[in-house]
Amino acid sequence: MTTKFGPSGISDSFYEDGYKLSIDYPMWLNKMGLELYEYSFGRGINLKEETAIKIGENSQKYGIQLSIHAPYYINFASEDEDIVQKSIGYLKKSSYFAKIMGADRVVFHPGSSAKTDRKRAFDNCKRGIYEAIDELVKEGLYPDIMICPETMGKQNQIGTLDEILEICEFDEKIVPTIDFGHIHALGRGALNSVNDFEYIINKVEEKLGKDRVKDIHCHFSRIEWTNAGEKKHWTIDDIDFGPEFKDLAIVLVKKDLSLRIICESRKNMAEDALKLKRIYLDTLSSLKDKY
Repeated sequence: MTTKFGPSGISDSFYEDGYKLSIDYPMWLNKMGLELYEYSFGRGINLKEETAIKIGENSQKYGIQLSIHAPYYINFASEDEDIVQKSIGYLKKSSYFAKIMGADRVVFHPGSSAKTDRKRAFDNCKRGIYEAIDELVKEGLYPDIMICPETMGKQNQIGTLDEILEICEFDEKIVPTIDFGHIHALGRGALNSVNDFEYIINKVEEKLGKDRVKDIHCHFSRIEWTNAGEKKHWTIDDIDFGPEFKDLAIVLVKKDLSLRIICESRKNMAEDALKLKRIYLDTLSSLKDKY
């Protein structure tokens, strides 16, 4: 089994188990039977370098593969050049921390189209990201650290599947983060069958090629949505909300894909990551002779 699973942050139960230090989280995840951890700088990069290094060392020790989520307030689509330059700085600093922690990819939100025409915002976004890549190359961070623009869940955000794939066509080390919850929310409940998930994977393959499908970075959670798109993340047990991971698991087995699945459930993302892993393993076992 090479499809790997892990959480997007620290579950409440980690602290309830008596742990206090984030450097112990990789050990805790390993004991649970998980393989991934996405460390989030979503609300700012305030981690001390020595702590970051220790988290990285412990992740390597316990077989946990790290990724980094850059600050949420990155906005490459802005008309304000100062905001774009700050966004480049956030991505650069996130990539630096990825390097010292032993992570190989940085996930980020591309930007907002709320204050300008969407086409213009998207053009700004591409220009800003490609400028950021030039800066990352100068710093010796790229392409060793891959950057991963994320599909977004709100109508006024840049990050439809088509937009993300167009950004990724620029260079093979730009890896799409396919957030299935966001796609589901943006499409007002769009993912309801195996075919719906397979369509997404096939589109990535069509645009980027078969070899790059294996690098897809994935986010998964159940999600509540409105006409404006994403409203709230829920847990795997909150079955009033979609999408259903079993449908994606079938596609992974059918197409023999080994991807990274990061769970973004509320509060108990590690426990839910383990539930996703079990669904995948059950699906793999039941379908192994069919495909």
